[in-house]
Amino acid sequence: MDLVDAAYARAESSGFPMSCERPVGQLLAALAAGVRPGGHILELGTGAGVGVAWLVRGLGERTDVTVTSVELDPRTAAVAATQAWPSFVDLRVADACVFLPTAAGAFDLIFADAPGGKTEGLDLTIAALRPRGILAVDDMRPAADWPEDFTARQDGVRRTLVEHPHLVSVELDHGSGMVLSTRR
Repeated sequence: MDLVDAAYARAESSGFPMSCERPVGQLLAALAAGVRPGGHILELGTGAGVGVAWLVRGLGERTDVTVTSVELDPRTAAVAATQAWPSFVDLRVADACVFLPTAAGAFDLIFADAPGGKTEGLDLTIAALRPRGILAVDDMRPAADWPEDFTARQDGVRRTLVEHPHLVSVELDHGSGMVLSTRR
């Protein structure tokens, strides 16, 4: 079983319901494939490891890129850690809002998929992008079952990204709704 299928199986068996959808994962793989040699990728919200598995799939046989994935919840991080990851993958248990200030301008691609770095500390995530770095944010299309306060927070994230003076952004009706932003 490949990393992506194993990650979806882990998510299902552990009862983790918030993994990225396959269309989002496919986009992440395509974006990862374009990261420059020696580049750095960051995922905020490891979950069961589905997003990081898609990123690794996109890199294929490349080992010249590092992938760091940060998860706040140690129990959830432990689920992803059961996978044998390539040596260039670094899974960390940390608060994204504490980790991000140490990483200003460090990343070529960031997938923000957790409250820390997305609905809280989005400015820190943007600051962690290198010039010409890409920020991918999913869950941007409101869903009928979202609580009103969550919808408002997600809309705030969307507005910040599309109106930010240092970003060029596009909204995509892809998967759960995406905003892709490139830092000028």
